[in-house]
Amino acid sequence: MTKVHEFITRTSKPGQFGWSDLVTYLYLFFGTLLMFGPVLWLVMSSFKTPAGLIEFPPSFFPVSQETITVEGYDEPLPLFNVTLPDGSRQTLAQIRRIGLEAQLIDPNNPEGDIIKVPIDKREPVESVQFAWNNYTEPLQRFNFLVYLRNSVFVTITATLLTLLINSMAAFALSKYNFRGKNSIFVIIISTLLIPISVVLVPVFLVITTIGWNNSLWGVIIPGAATPTGVFLLRQYMLTIPDELLEAARIDGAGEWRIYWQVVLPLARPALAVLTIFSVMWRWNDFLWPLIVLTRSEVFTLQVGLNSFQGELNVQWHYVLAMTVLTLLPITVVFAFLQKSITTGIATTGMK
Repeated sequence: MTKVHEFITRTSKPGQFGWSDLVTYLYLFFGTLLMFGPVLWLVMSSFKTPAGLIEFPPSFFPVSQETITVEGYDEPLPLFNVTLPDGSRQTLAQIRRIGLEAQLIDPNNPEGDIIKVPIDKREPVESVQFAWNNYTEPLQRFNFLVYLRNSVFVTITATLLTLLINSMAAFALSKYNFRGKNSIFVIIISTLLIPISVVLVPVFLVITTIGWNNSLWGVIIPGAATPTGVFLLRQYMLTIPDELLEAARIDGAGEWRIYWQVVLPLARPALAVLTIFSVMWRWNDFLWPLIVLTRSEVFTLQVGLNSFQGELNVQWHYVLAMTVLTLLPITVVFAFLQKSITTGIATTGMK
């Protein structure tokens, strides 16, 4: 047993491919598939027709039934591979279905006799077809650009305020000594234990009193300061040597200049991590904007997607297509700031 274990866990020589390499690549492959598989399924499903979304068993690629234009018929007819009574197979166009019987014609001879077969004797002729109208029609049917503009304004403004407020609080809690500092930090962290549903009503009453209903500022301001951001930045700023701040004070720098020109540049990796988190929080936020905003001209993109949900049906093909578009900004932000994520998270808990 020991020899088997040593054989499997041995390290391969340079230029050779061993069992450990095989296990490593398989692990990475299945890990990547597990993480990005649902995203790929979402993207491919966004190109499916409503009928393709509900078909069973489901297919990964957007498969649609082929149709053909036949003279004498106003609309294209669906094509089927039909098993005839003599056992032969032929591709026919269906003109109608009555109960368990399908009536079909030969598209090459539309004036010929109508062929009647049971519906279980036909198979639809399918091919991979991308339903691009899932993306084009929603842009024409609802104010996508208005919702996009509102979401971009909320995300950028809220992220900048979050970085400013949280970094100032983290700077004070990490680099100043005053009575009750630890108690204040514990109180800030303890707010993470409060469910969001508990504070929704009090915050909504405050927003109503101020008059920020149906205002984007009513969406931005309540969540500007986050305990997670304060904790993340404070832990990182603890790693900055106090000697740098003392040297800056000796050179005559004020506290604001120290914060702006010394602390913030050194805390850039943690700020990048908080930026990504904040963008994800604000861009994907649905519940709070749904409560505050009731006029369509101030809807964010997530709330605007809710307009595709009717009382009796949900237009899933439009919802999936617009969901893919909402993922693009998050992907772009992550692509530009990914280098700072590992550094920021890895050094956050160090001192």
